[in-house]
Amino acid sequence: MNEEHYTKLKTIVAQYLPDDVSADSINTSSNFTTELNINSANLVDIVLDVEDAFDIILENEDMDGMQTVNDALTIIEQKLEKPNS
Repeated sequence: MNEEHYTKLKTIVAQYLPDDVSADSINTSSNFTTELNINSANLVDIVLDVEDAFDIILENEDMDGMQTVNDALTIIEQKLEKPNS
């Protein structure tokens, strides 16, 4: 896992956490919706921010596969390895 990518992703996700969830509770196994209580609208915002922050494009199937923080990191790293895919 790329620590820099994890830190950047964690910063993005933290902005969308509801008041009852602490940024300290974000870890690689955290599920966006069930553990971090992020709703679907905010999940879309996270995806858009991730695209901007990492200069990648996420397809619908990528978004469907982003259940946990680790899933997102895996997808980000795959996209960075293969630009324009």
